[in-house]
Amino acid sequence: MLMQKGGLAVVTGAYRGLGLETCRGLAEQGYTVILTARREQAGQRAAESLQQAGGDVRFHALDVTDEHSIGRLASFLEGSFERLDVLVNNAGVFPDPGPGSGAASIFAAELETIRTALETNTLGALRLCQALIPLMQGEGRIVNVSSGMGQLSDMNGACPGYRISKTGLNAVTRIFADELRGTGIKINSVCPGWVRTDMGGANADLSVAEGARGILWAATLPEDGPSGGFFRHGKPIPW
Repeated sequence: MLMQKGGLAVVTGAYRGLGLETCRGLAEQGYTVILTARREQAGQRAAESLQQAGGDVRFHALDVTDEHSIGRLASFLEGSFERLDVLVNNAGVFPDPGPGSGAASIFAAELETIRTALETNTLGALRLCQALIPLMQGEGRIVNVSSGMGQLSDMNGACPGYRISKTGLNAVTRIFADELRGTGIKINSVCPGWVRTDMGGANADLSVAEGARGILWAATLPEDGPSGGFFRHGKPIPW
């Protein structure tokens, strides 16, 4: 078994933005990090950039919408490391038209757009939890990167694909948290806030580093930390 100083972490959708910054932060804390992405060349370059900075970061190709791709990742982790300590479900898409247009209305929404969002944002995370939680052997941390746009308590119109998929992701968090009670595994949803990424845009309030802090907090919770909650910047927010 390959030994790691701070444990083993997997981050999905990690070749740029919040995923890449999360890999950087975990590597700085001593984790061996498996940086995953669909885009193999971009993922390899991202992992190499963190390796050059001194991090133990390795790339593994992963398409979260493909059960065979998830199975290959699970087999690799089991064969090379035997266990997993942290899973960050960061991979996500925003397939809806921009919220400033009438095309973003739920009245105009194409069901295929909603299916696309659900397949990546909700079912991808669900599949990964099913495949990788057994490798945690009763002790680990799972972060589902969600969004305030998925809050039922503050639900607005437009962009139904993204909103519904993130609300569904929050349900995935709650269901797993209930079934994992009595174990040392903690699973939480995290809204990173409005972050200056390709998805968030240049006018967003937060830098990528600021947005990643809440993800890193949830990924490294102590034994008495929460599970089954929804958080922004380490503080609970309504579902």
